[in-house]
Amino acid sequence: MFSETTRTPVSHRNVPATPESLDADALLLRGLLSNEPAAWRTFNTRYARLVYSCISRVMARFSGVTSPDDVREVYATLCVQLLANNKKKLRSFEASRGTKLGSWLGMLAVHAAYDHLRAVRRTPLYGSLVEAETMSGEEPSPFEQSLSRERAAHVTRLMASLSDKDKLFFKLYFAEGMTPETVAERMGISVKTVYSKKHKITAKLEALLNEVEPASSDEQATRPQAPQRQAPQRQAPEEQRAA
Repeated sequence: MFSETTRTPVSHRNVPATPESLDADALLLRGLLSNEPAAWRTFNTRYARLVYSCISRVMARFSGVTSPDDVREVYATLCVQLLANNKKKLRSFEASRGTKLGSWLGMLAVHAAYDHLRAVRRTPLYGSLVEAETMSGEEPSPFEQSLSRERAAHVTRLMASLSDKDKLFFKLYFAEGMTPETVAERMGISVKTVYSKKHKITAKLEALLNEVEPASSDEQATRPQAPQRQAPQRQAPEEQRAA
């Protein structure tokens, strides 16, 4: 709407309107409401510096909490307000009341600046992004919690395909971390069978994982692997001899 190339603070005083100036304002306003390019160029040339000057003077009084970016934000907000709702605010100006268009725009600019300051005052103070990077907690992050639930759902779905005996083996060997000798004793099988069953179940679970519908690249990166034993303590004599 206004060009920033003309943004130089200027002194503005309420000069009494003359009939000639009121006629000129009314003529310009009609062109603006009709979206005439020449009217908008004239509007920018006459009033851009005035609007920036009024905003800057208000902001300068609160330089501790404002910056040049705030001046530009107020300026942009005022431009949007003038054009919003089919230029409703711009249509509300009445040159017949004896007020110059420049004085009216200056008043709007000051009001917009104070509205912005009130909004800034209500906005809570935030820390910097550097502070956020150093923050941590003992609880799992939302991502870690979601990943754990997803992995648990995969394991539950895969376990449903195992026989009751394989489920018991999975519980004793993988979940509870029992030694092969203890698992063999609990299930009434040989230690060699324990290792054989371990390899078969691991291969079966890996195959079932591969049968799951292909996921996106992010999901593939977090797809759970076949379960690993928690704390193996020793090898069976047969494997020690093979090594």
